[in-house]
Amino acid sequence: MSGFLSGRTALVTGGTRGIGRAIAESLLLEGASVVICGTVQTKLDAALSDLRKVAGNVTGMVADVSDAEAVSRLFAFADNNSGPVSVLVNNAGIGIFRPVGELTLGEWKQVIGTNLDGVFHCTREALPRMRQCQSGSIINISSLAGRNPFAGGAAYNASKFGVNGFSEAVTLDHRYEGVRVTYVMPGSVDTDFSARSDHTSWKIAPQDVADVVTAVLKMPVRTTISRVEIRPSMPPK
Repeated sequence: MSGFLSGRTALVTGGTRGIGRAIAESLLLEGASVVICGTVQTKLDAALSDLRKVAGNVTGMVADVSDAEAVSRLFAFADNNSGPVSVLVNNAGIGIFRPVGELTLGEWKQVIGTNLDGVFHCTREALPRMRQCQSGSIINISSLAGRNPFAGGAAYNASKFGVNGFSEAVTLDHRYEGVRVTYVMPGSVDTDFSARSDHTSWKIAPQDVADVVTAVLKMPVRTTISRVEIRPSMPPK
């Protein structure tokens, strides 16, 4: 399939459902060879089966992005099956929402490990590959919760505030090596992200976020879109 991403390899973490799944499909339609990961084999297999109906150049493996060794294996898998990653979409994320006084150490580590450490692990693996060819795009899916704290959101807020700061620092470190970094901050998205989710038409659709990612990647190399905020047009009053 031809498109502006033909010949490039894109890795989408958390690509088995929701926002990640929509992004993976959009990148396939633009001609990329896409690699996805998830943490459950059956869900990964189902996503790959569906995505291959869109285009055949999609592969994936089970990987927990909070585990640096697992991420290293994921990038080696991409190298061997699709080629070095030149587009990285750090999308994998979880949310555990409860007051700090009720939040367990394990829950804190789980949220920070996936949402923030995972972004670091994947970025650290991607950078040598991108620097070698002086070209690459890293898109981190953050959240409006990365600038707007809310009660019960301490772990999630901390992880997303961290993603935003990390994204801006990576730009300063590597912009002269051809690496462009963008963080996307959606508001309420219509997914099964957490038990708090309820499918309603006023929410942002996953495809809307995917369209933003595609638009960011289409920008000429002279231009970087550093940050994108997305919010529902008509949330409940």
